Amino acid sequence: MDTRTAQALIRFGLGRRGAEPLPPDAAAWLLDQLRRDDPARFDDPPNAAKGLTALREDRATKPPPGESRARALYRTEAAAQLANAVSTPAPFRERLVWFWSNHFTVSLRRGECAAVAGAFVQEAIRPHVTGRFGDMLLAVMRHPAMLMYLDNTGSAGPGSRAGQSGRRGLNENLARECLELHTVSPLAGYTQADVTAFARILTGWSVDMKAEPPGFRFRPEAHEPGAQTVLQQTFPPGEEGGIAALRFLAEHPATHRFLATRLVRHFVADDPPPGAVRAIEAVLRDSKGNLGSAAAALVTLPAAWQPATKLRTPQEYVIACVRTLDLPPDQLPNLIAILAGLGQPVWTAPAPNGWADRAVDWAAPEAMLRRIDWASGFAAHAGERDIADLSETALGPLLRPVTLGAIRRAGSRRDAMTLLLTSPEFQRR
Repeated sequence: MDTRTAQALIRFGLGRRGAEPLPPDAAAWLLDQLRRDDPARFDDPPNAAKGLTALREDRATKPPPGESRARALYRTEAAAQLANAVSTPAPFRERLVWFWSNHFTVSLRRGECAAVAGAFVQEAIRPHVTGRFGDMLLAVMRHPAMLMYLDNTGSAGPGSRAGQSGRRGLNENLARECLELHTVSPLAGYTQADVTAFARILTGWSVDMKAEPPGFRFRPEAHEPGAQTVLQQTFPPGEEGGIAALRFLAEHPATHRFLATRLVRHFVADDPPPGAVRAIEAVLRDSKGNLGSAAAALVTLPAAWQPATKLRTPQEYVIACVRTLDLPPDQLPNLIAILAGLGQPVWTAPAPNGWADRAVDWAAPEAMLRRIDWASGFAAHAGERDIADLSETALGPLLRPVTLGAIRRAGSRRDAMTLLLTSPEFQRR
């Protein structure tokens, strides 16, 4: 394994899976994943209608937490997503699914989202990771998970019939987070007046729990009448006005710059090199927000092939550990519980800005001790494997001689495996 191949497997992927065949051309392997269809297949794919039906039934029957249909769906769907990450032959593409799911965070901190978090990834994120950002943005903003998470289902314009009744008012959460976290960011210089106008544009974007099947519904009676102006652009009333506003935000230069910064921070360095950001920004601008083109451009950045500096998040770390041992499906540990114990429970980010993407936010002493404790227990799965050989298979030229020497001198296979999994070169990507 050469250094470039090792970096492709780790920086852009999820780590080598056992002794899987190595790609003859690392960059071509990554680019091929962007051109091909998503290989993820689920026995019972998540969908919003199924999740909302489960939520509706929970509301009607009020079961104990352990018997909640929504929580059962969450456990099943999260486990399937993690198992897919362990076995996927397209780990770069899966990393993009993770990245965009975090960019457009929905969280079980809002309990209702348990029913539809898996559907959100499946329907709003996964189909669009190599398509246009504007299409993903629209899918996200119309998805019941996002509408419920950011409280837009009951938002009513003050001049609408629902607003004038006095029972419902304007909620600005979705509009504010879309501007701040999803699209233009504060770099665009928007004002509170822009937030309020955008919130009025999005009134009526709601969820119909009584429909068969339940799902997104535009409610004219809650929609604020009249045109609204956001960032000096005026949009007509009605659902089409909201679609036009999202299209405008998706193609705004500030959005391209913000997305480029986040992509480079995630795949290259905690402190994004300005030249790399400008390169990805130009691709997004010239391709009108084509995310596949932006991902391909990441692969061509010289900075992306420098020595690893990014610290793996708990989810990236655990999946890499499991892939290294290439455990069969029936021997997979409870990944949901493991990630909760390591501080990154699946689809449960603490705030709408998602999980942190810098080493300093994951490298606190207590967090690192948790990793070491878990790795020590997980190391027992190594069985009778030769850990020195396994280390060279997993890391190739990234394995430091000092680490290999320590592994060879270890008192037991379990100790040797713990040394591999807790080594600096395994922790980073």
